[in-house]
Amino acid sequence: MKYILDTNVLVVSISKKSPHYWIWEYLQKGKYQIAVTTDILTEYEEVLNYFYGQEVSKNVLTTLEHLPNVQYITKFYRWELIKIDVDDNKFVDASVAFQSEGIVTEDKHFNILKNIDFPPVQVLSIDEFQKILHS
Repeated sequence: MKYILDTNVLVVSISKKSPHYWIWEYLQKGKYQIAVTTDILTEYEEVLNYFYGQEVSKNVLTTLEHLPNVQYITKFYRWELIKIDVDDNKFVDASVAFQSEGIVTEDKHFNILKNIDFPPVQVLSIDEFQKILHS
């Protein structure tokens, strides 16, 4: 199972005190795969630094770098499907390049993808993602 994790999902999943810690834990246990790009890693780092500080950010990024189920990909095309927050397009482009089963996000800007037939990009909430992984 291949997915893209939006930054907001990664951020809420890394604390053991979070009700969404299972996302981070399952990733570390290899229960699903994710893909990252340079742009995605840069955003992860910036947001993790802001919320948790440099040490936690470095530890998370180092973990991602060493997990065998985290694939670094290069995207070759920019689809520019999200107009409201164009910065979110990096996740869409990665999803298409990785041929993922979806982007896991709580960001409403991604809802526009539900109305776009091509390329097909599924958007999953944390709850929907949890149901898939537990089925």
